[in-house]
Amino acid sequence: MHRSAQRDQQHQRVEPAGRAGRPGGSARGRRLLVAATAVPVLLMASACSSDSGSGAGSGSGGDAKDESSASASPTPSASAVQAAAYGKLPDTCSVLSEKTLKDLVPEGAKSGKAISEGQPDVSGDCRWTSLADNGVDGSQYRWLSVSLLRLDSDEARGPGEERAAEQYEKKIGEAKSVDGAKNVRTEQVGGTGDQATLVRYDLKKDEGDFRQQTVVVRAENVVITLDYNGAGLAGDKTPDADDLSKDAKAAAKEVVTAVAEANEAGSGSPSAPASTDKPDAGSGSAIDKDSGSGSGSDSGSDSGSSGRKS
Repeated sequence: MHRSAQRDQQHQRVEPAGRAGRPGGSARGRRLLVAATAVPVLLMASACSSDSGSGAGSGSGGDAKDESSASASPTPSASAVQAAAYGKLPDTCSVLSEKTLKDLVPEGAKSGKAISEGQPDVSGDCRWTSLADNGVDGSQYRWLSVSLLRLDSDEARGPGEERAAEQYEKKIGEAKSVDGAKNVRTEQVGGTGDQATLVRYDLKKDEGDFRQQTVVVRAENVVITLDYNGAGLAGDKTPDADDLSKDAKAAAKEVVTAVAEANEAGSGSPSAPASTDKPDAGSGSAIDKDSGSGSGSDSGSDSGSSGRKS
């Protein structure tokens, strides 16, 4: 009985101590609870501080990468479009030799006259006319014109050579769509500039039957359009179209050489001239027929007016 009473007393003394450890117990218990709660907060603050430090480091590293990328990016001068090969044009009325003019326009070799004012080193044109009177047999009429167009490089519109290639295709389309043209045929011309095409057709007018030859050439960033036609008037025979084509192609090649010589080193050109003798892809003697339908154009206007006496 005595031992049972002692155990009951000990149990009663321990029980209040157990209650003191609960929240709301003694002041010492509350301090222990606050301290235990503060430890995770400190650990979280330390982790955030560590993350902030590593973030700053990665941020500075990102800045370094950005600076490195910026320094590696092309400068405006490096990304600028390449300068065009030809920077000037010759006087259009002087691109053909006197011998060539006497062959093509025998009665008008000295009749060269600008068709329009043009713009220096951008565009230019010239025309020659010849009327050989054969008395009662009629007369032989010839018309020759040369037009030059230089396309400069432009950051917004692209390299001069590409712009010239677009104009080259446009001029061919215009030559093939002249109003009233019959038997339209095209032929690739080799050994003349970078690209060259002959467009030939027949054109009937009140004065007679005309045989038209148009040679369109791209030499680097310059587009050359040479129109040559002939007719027998007042009963004279119609000239042979093949002979006219041969003369037109030879004259066009001469114009290409004149453009190149105007831009040779020492004459203020941005670069040396390209060879005028490189063969054109797909060149040959095969002639393809086209429909010849379509409305007239600027080139067509010149060609159409070539059938009239000047």
